[in-house]
Amino acid sequence: MHRDIADRTATLAASVATANGGSARVLDVGCGTGLVLRAVAARLPGAEVLAGVDAAAAMIEVARARAAGDPVSGSRLSFEQGMAEQLPFPDESFDLVVSAVSFHHWNDQAAGLAECHRVLAPGGRLVLTDLLWLGLVPALFRGSQHRRRARTRGEVEQLLRGAGFASPAWYRLYALVISTAVVAR
Repeated sequence: MHRDIADRTATLAASVATANGGSARVLDVGCGTGLVLRAVAARLPGAEVLAGVDAAAAMIEVARARAAGDPVSGSRLSFEQGMAEQLPFPDESFDLVVSAVSFHHWNDQAAGLAECHRVLAPGGRLVLTDLLWLGLVPALFRGSQHRRRARTRGEVEQLLRGAGFASPAWYRLYALVISTAVVAR
């Protein structure tokens, strides 16, 4: 399931990048093992910068090892340890920011989205795929650590607007609870 979600996110991200004139600079926030970034790299052979950031050092080690074994795009990929709430990149560094199923792990989602906005160049796009709950379902499960940060589509839209993004276009990506917001800076 995770590989399928990653593949669908990468396909959508590449189509967004192509429709936006191509994205030469791509950032994957919460990149984990680099699965999504490698898939995006395969779909965007002209991308010059393909960077991933994840809070877990162990994930970064795995991502680097897997990139080293990728003869097609591995040399274009770079990975750094860092948090969504404090991205280690200058302002306006990327044309496309992707995040697939990590948003519900971010400690401060509003700060993370503000950072995504900060590192996006004007006209850049954010492709945010995550668990989105229907109606009151999040309230029923907010006792667990990750469920406390589960959001409905309306809550995500409010957080996006608060970070300075426009209204998103929504895509149902997988089953009933995995959705993607595509939003311009």
